[in-house]
Amino acid sequence: MFFLMRTACCRVFLYPFLGKMTEVWAELSAYEGEFDLEKENCILISSGKNWMEQAAKDQLLAVSRLPGVVKAVGLPDLHPGRIPVGTAVLSRGVLYPHLLGNDIGCGMSLFDTGVKKKKFKQEKWVSRLEAVRELEDIPFSNPYEEECPIRDLGTLGGGNHFAEFQCVERIYDQEAAGSLGLCADRILLLVHCGSRGYGQEILSRFWVPEGLADGSEQAEAYMAEHDRALRWAVRNRRAAAQKLLAWLGGASEPELLMDSCHNYLERTKDGLLHRKGSVSASKGAVVIPGSRGSLTYVCIPREDTAVSLNSLSHGAGRKWARSICKSRIDQKYDRDSIRCTGLKSRVVCHDTNLLFAEAPEAYKNVEQVMGVLQEYGLIDIAATLRPLITFKG
Repeated sequence: MFFLMRTACCRVFLYPFLGKMTEVWAELSAYEGEFDLEKENCILISSGKNWMEQAAKDQLLAVSRLPGVVKAVGLPDLHPGRIPVGTAVLSRGVLYPHLLGNDIGCGMSLFDTGVKKKKFKQEKWVSRLEAVRELEDIPFSNPYEEECPIRDLGTLGGGNHFAEFQCVERIYDQEAAGSLGLCADRILLLVHCGSRGYGQEILSRFWVPEGLADGSEQAEAYMAEHDRALRWAVRNRRAAAQKLLAWLGGASEPELLMDSCHNYLERTKDGLLHRKGSVSASKGAVVIPGSRGSLTYVCIPREDTAVSLNSLSHGAGRKWARSICKSRIDQKYDRDSIRCTGLKSRVVCHDTNLLFAEAPEAYKNVEQVMGVLQEYGLIDIAATLRPLITFKG
């Protein structure tokens, strides 16, 4: 059972445009005492070893009190943002576009590059990738009949988005790994991005403080755009992989092994399930990466994941705000060392500030996140993947 201490001096980082959430927060912050999260329709999937910011718990509680919200779940990678990240929120009668945020369809796609491990030349690939400042610089034509709503198809965007070349580190479940197409002798490519500016465009057109009444004309119009964004986010990840492999002289048609989205809304028999930084546990295997300096986990969801609203973590979760990263670790790294990791992988990124903002130290321990998911009986680990080259741009 989790309790949330509340004192009048506590603050949470909710932005004025979130409307009702700030009203809820004003009420909560005036209260001195203790909240039982479970009685507040909140479930926190965590443990004592898994550090979690108080602001993230505060935001989760505020979300749980929005009109129509039945249950709010915070996963072990929960961290604060404009709205809390690492959440699954079930509502009835009303849907909230701002609970998904502006990057609708953001997710992870894992590809088999077709390149054998013995053919991989790290220095050669790094040198080639360093010639690309951004994926926008690599020409790409829309191969689909549908008009593309993304200005530059096959691009990553900023922040924590990345494309990472990986290899299998260890296989724990040979049968599961085999069924997923994981080969120990192949180079893999994990792409993390979404619908780019299209998601922001949708949010700006449909966001209202009170949410959208389910079944209303506005809600149906939003869901139509939302579903289109999901479709194009998957295509954007594939296009990014195609661009990178073509640039490196490899196969231009990588084989998709897994894809999971972590910013989207799903209609379920129980209501409207909003996922922000959480993946479905009902659609097969998922890929859960840590920072660029840690392993990625390939996980098989267990059969009964109702406690977490059938949702799993999408990553390790941030530990530090981006604005403070450089000042905390500036003396630890020089120009070259910031581009290497403890796992001997390399980082290609032309934005120095982004290198520091996304440093491994800025993220929580992904092993602890995995431990919590296992402790709650939510996953089995099929394999781990080791980073080789992380590309940001």
